Amino acid sequence: MLSPEAERVLQYLGGSGRSSPKAVLADKRQIVDLDAKRNQNREGLRALKKELSVSEDVTVCFGNMFIKMPHTQTKEMIEKDQDHLDKEIERLRKELKVKVNRLFEAQGKPELKGFNLTPLNQDELKALKVILKE
Repeated sequence: MLSPEAERVLQYLGGSGRSSPKAVLADKRQIVDLDAKRNQNREGLRALKKELSVSEDVTVCFGNMFIKMPHTQTKEMIEKDQDHLDKEIERLRKELKVKVNRLFEAQGKPELKGFNLTPLNQDELKALKVILKE
């Protein structure tokens, strides 16, 4: 029979691929990269709003190729990409919280306090304001 500590270490070593420090850093790096792309998309949407009329075609860069596309189609494409990036970043952040907690658990450290907090949605915020006014 192994001691509980030895079992914990074996369990950590066996499943370390999912919650290893390298996996945590890789997820953080991916979030940063996706956020940079999201900011570029935001800049593109802003430029489409400010500088061009809806009737004009716009030139869009895909990798190392430039393509002329209708303004509305380009805007819709960037907005869809923004939605996809937002969902992917949110998914990675949720998984990152789990991985960090597993890593702390495997190291024998206590769970981070306040790490699993989520912001209030609009309905909860309105209810809280009503309660505080009373």
